[in-house]
Amino acid sequence: MMRQYELVERVKAYDPDACETALNRAYVYATQKHGSQKRANGDPYFSHPIEVAGILTNYKLDCDTIITALLHDTIEDTDATPQEITKLFGPNIMKLVDGVTKLTQIELKSADSKQAENFRKLLLAMSEDIRVLLVKLADRLHNMRTLHYISKPEKRVRIAAETLEIYAPLAERIGMHDIKEELEDLAFQHINPEARDSIRSRLEFLREKDDNVVSRIVDELKDLISRQGLSVDIYGREKRPYSIWQKMQRKNITFGELSDIMAFRVLVEDMPQCYEVLGYLHANYKVIPGRFKDYISTPKPNGYRSIHTTVLGPENHRIEVQIRTRKMHEVNENGVAAHWAYKQGSGETKEGVQYRWLRDLLDILDHASEPEEFLEHTKLAMFQDQVFCFSPKGDVIALPAGATPVDFAYMIHTHIGDTCVGAKVNGAMVPLRTTLNNGDQVEVVTSKAQTPNPTWERFVVTGKARARIRRFIRQQQEEQYKDLGKAILQKAFRQEGYDYSDKAIDGVLKIFKLPSVDSLQASVGAGHHTGREVVHAVFPGSKDVETARKVVPLERARNRKHDHAIPLKGLIPGMAVHYAGCCHPLPGDRIVGIVTTGKGVTIHTIDCDTLETFNEQPERWLDVGWDNDGEPENFIGRLGLTVGHEQGALSSITSVIAKNHGNITNLRFTNRTQDFFEMLIDIDVVDVKHLTNIIAALRATPVVNTVERSRG
Repeated sequence: MMRQYELVERVKAYDPDACETALNRAYVYATQKHGSQKRANGDPYFSHPIEVAGILTNYKLDCDTIITALLHDTIEDTDATPQEITKLFGPNIMKLVDGVTKLTQIELKSADSKQAENFRKLLLAMSEDIRVLLVKLADRLHNMRTLHYISKPEKRVRIAAETLEIYAPLAERIGMHDIKEELEDLAFQHINPEARDSIRSRLEFLREKDDNVVSRIVDELKDLISRQGLSVDIYGREKRPYSIWQKMQRKNITFGELSDIMAFRVLVEDMPQCYEVLGYLHANYKVIPGRFKDYISTPKPNGYRSIHTTVLGPENHRIEVQIRTRKMHEVNENGVAAHWAYKQGSGETKEGVQYRWLRDLLDILDHASEPEEFLEHTKLAMFQDQVFCFSPKGDVIALPAGATPVDFAYMIHTHIGDTCVGAKVNGAMVPLRTTLNNGDQVEVVTSKAQTPNPTWERFVVTGKARARIRRFIRQQQEEQYKDLGKAILQKAFRQEGYDYSDKAIDGVLKIFKLPSVDSLQASVGAGHHTGREVVHAVFPGSKDVETARKVVPLERARNRKHDHAIPLKGLIPGMAVHYAGCCHPLPGDRIVGIVTTGKGVTIHTIDCDTLETFNEQPERWLDVGWDNDGEPENFIGRLGLTVGHEQGALSSITSVIAKNHGNITNLRFTNRTQDFFEMLIDIDVVDVKHLTNIIAALRATPVVNTVERSRG
């Protein structure tokens, strides 16, 4: 375990301005808080954060990152509090520690590849500062180095699989190649120890059989290139066991069929020299077709830059050669951390921030001049257009930004979306229009009696949810229009003294250019045709339409008998039937329907002023009546109040409404004077009687001067 002074010296070696006091305080704080806690191998627990900090010093990371590494387990595993850490180390350190803690608290419960990809994206999306990810990767690396101390084999395999699926690709994505390779090999020895041991044995056999072959090839390559006047560094190595095993699986070949198990890196000074070296190699050795890749002109998404070529090289060995500049090599191996290291150097500052991939990965200033400025802007922007939420089973669900619990429900399953009635986010009930955030755990509450609500379309953002809701609306509207149209036709036939029959309708379909009785009924319900038009098509000799104009529709509606009114039973508001916002009709009100082309029927109270505008259009009027046999529904009743300007007046009003089982859905002040307030209140009520009771209770309230039902 690294001692306190050794850690400080490491940091001061590359960052002379690092705060030695803060480093010492963090070291002592971590050891005190973890106290007597032990790891699986019996070592003191505080050895873990110290080793994590040591790993990060290899990448010359700033003082704040090293302190975060020392403290990263204190919130979760000790009695340390955020307030205490903020007081001792400042808000920036606390923010980083909190970020690492949040990532640690999330557990992946599915080995599914899609879930793994979503989880990687979640980690990226939740890490506002790239340093949080660097600490997390170093934390995982040290845990993998000590994984063999865990006694339960199944737990070791689970952690190793998670490392392969999540953390190794994540390290690769941010360009930390050496961490990626070590994580892979450490995981490989637990997931498939037989395959790893077999490959290691074969490598050792080849090494003994052909002693010093790597060093001999390095010498020959160096001699060839040096003769051209170039100063180069050349390194040779065997490929790692996991890399070899991956290639064997990918190409479905045996170890004996592999011919390029050795890789050599040629490091040069600048980019033109990369292509010079490539020319010398191709001029002196046979090139293996199809094995050339130029990642300098076309870098990998994580910023990796190098030329790869495979040749039949010295001693007729088939070798892979990677050619790159020294700066490229540093970035290829250390990724994001290398950029921070460049920021420490005076001569390389400008070039360090020019890597295009980093600007794609991070929202970073192109010309940041200080390390602090660089790190201040290291917010991950790759997945800012997505959120990643958990189901109760731990599955990670990827959704577009702005998604709601309804979107989440439809993403789980269409049936769950259709029957969604509520949602819990992180254990608390929330409105269905709530916007979800990264890491939210969402539980959908369903009911067999529920159907998609047309209002959901206003706030869902996923195409799947919107398409399903629209499909349901179309299907329901067709049914609603059909039922409404049939009722309208029956009424029209009855008024003309005829009996309605589908057979009679079938005979006039050609006149209306419609294919079926159902489609004609739906057309009438939607307002494209009137019931009277159909009657006159079936019985051309019946009364003339103008006869109906002799009585003004409004007068006829006010004096009509209700025996033959069309009931609103089963008609879903917002589809075939719409309740007018100008008069807010309630069950118990005398009502009339106005047919609107393509929208069905709008219900008004009989005394609504809006009806005057339809007096010259009798064909649009429809006698309708409330159906009192169904389940009670909530309707909006609007009240206009004048209230004394007194302390607690609003509280008194809301209390009275609540005691009378009303639910306020909207409240708006329309006028204010020194002595009075005027307001409009929308209340969920069952019927007119319910609203009348609320009005009576409000009139008995001392602070209320006047209260009337509002029609506007």
